[in-house]
Amino acid sequence: MGRPQAFDTAEAVRAARTVFWNAGYDEAAMPALETATGLCRSSIYHAFGNKRGLFDAALTSYLDEVVRPRLRPMITEPVAPEAIENYLTTLQSAITDSAKDVHGDGCLLVSTASSSLAHDPAVRAAITGYRNEVASALRDGLRARRPELSEDDIERRALTCTGMVIAAFSIAKADPAGAVAYLDLARDAITSA
Repeated sequence: MGRPQAFDTAEAVRAARTVFWNAGYDEAAMPALETATGLCRSSIYHAFGNKRGLFDAALTSYLDEVVRPRLRPMITEPVAPEAIENYLTTLQSAITDSAKDVHGDGCLLVSTASSSLAHDPAVRAAITGYRNEVASALRDGLRARRPELSEDDIERRALTCTGMVIAAFSIAKADPAGAVAYLDLARDAITSA
């Protein structure tokens, strides 16, 4: 009979998520993951199968604990008219705060889209699902903020905002001010006539 697990899986995944988020999948070395999680390599392999299994758990954790809570106000009825602008403000704050502290720069999924995992079918599905989830939430937020707009206009603006959010995340580590400017353009797409 095996020994019972002596660590908190969720905490280990969060610690690994930080390493993947800051370094990227390719650059996240096993020693760094061991140090962050406090687990030896054999414990990581036993619990997650391998580095990729740990990454998959970190990606799920990222969606459930970081992305979806930010989107929730735009998809939970009734959606407040200010929910979409609050979302953009929250993203801008996260980017400017991370410029002072290296934790959480950009978006784990956006950075993964340009990694060696980008061609993996499961990762591609996760990235596409993320983009669709953001676009859907922005659509709902736009409907609440601008009920006078046609569905075609809402769709166009939601896709523009989604593109600006993804663009912001893609440069957030290197150019926080530029990332904030992209989010200002997303806000313009929401408020313009």
